[in-house]
Amino acid sequence: MYLEIVSPEATIFSSEVDSVVVPGVNGEFEMLKDHAPIVSLLKEGTIRIHTHTQSHLVFDELHASVVPHNDNDKILTVKINSGTIEMKDNKVIVLAD
Repeated sequence: MYLEIVSPEATIFSSEVDSVVVPGVNGEFEMLKDHAPIVSLLKEGTIRIHTHTQSHLVFDELHASVVPHNDNDKILTVKINSGTIEMKDNKVIVLAD
């Protein structure tokens, strides 16, 4: 599936991913390929981007706010204050603040 994370200042992340875990207002939830269409609010927390099939090293230029998760080179994280997420037709768009 395709993930795009956008802030008011810039596109933070834009690439194919295997899954994404987000901090929903009612708790964390994960989206995988073929997830049902959804629109949801996000609260302050960390977005975890799972790139199981590729190391983050293949992403040429990551935005400064995208960092590797601990020692796992196939998980990237982005901290957000709040936001909105939409998934439809295997495309996830996060409007992050």
